Amino acid sequence: MKKGIIIVGSSNSSGTTHKIASFIGARTNFQITDLKTKTIGEFDYEFKNRNDDFLPLIRQIVEGYQTIVFATPVYCYAMSGTMKTFFDRLSDCLKTEKETGRKLRGMEMAVICCGCDQKLKDGFYMPFIETAKYLGMTYLADIYCVEENGLPLINEAEVNVFLKVIEDGHSVISQ
Repeated sequence: MKKGIIIVGSSNSSGTTHKIASFIGARTNFQITDLKTKTIGEFDYEFKNRNDDFLPLIRQIVEGYQTIVFATPVYCYAMSGTMKTFFDRLSDCLKTEKETGRKLRGMEMAVICCGCDQKLKDGFYMPFIETAKYLGMTYLADIYCVEENGLPLINEAEVNVFLKVIEDGHSVISQ
């Protein structure tokens, strides 16, 4: 079975995004890591934040997993600030942690997101897709879950397609 990790980037560790991440995690056996429990500073050109939780976490990811699933709420039509900070810190893997960055090449990426709109706005996934391309990762799939009354409305057919793509490792997204 493929080893994967779900990185949850929400301000609410028991919110809708975490609920859908837990649902997917239970179906895939992927470990869940909540960025809210980590101390990850923003990217800076002097790399003063080397001693925070980012480098140990990204090293654990590249050493132990094949697939990374990012789970984020939709905040102001974009990924959460927590998730954006994590993505910005991937620059460390291009500047000072190049060996770790090279290990991202060939890994797989997928995205889970939750929001209140019935339909996700065009362009939401672009930062994920382009980051995967830039890092040499395979962008597999994405799924959007509508939140209603604090719960994700789960479309079983869409979830099953998402899970199959992750399991098979063949992207359904034209890159």
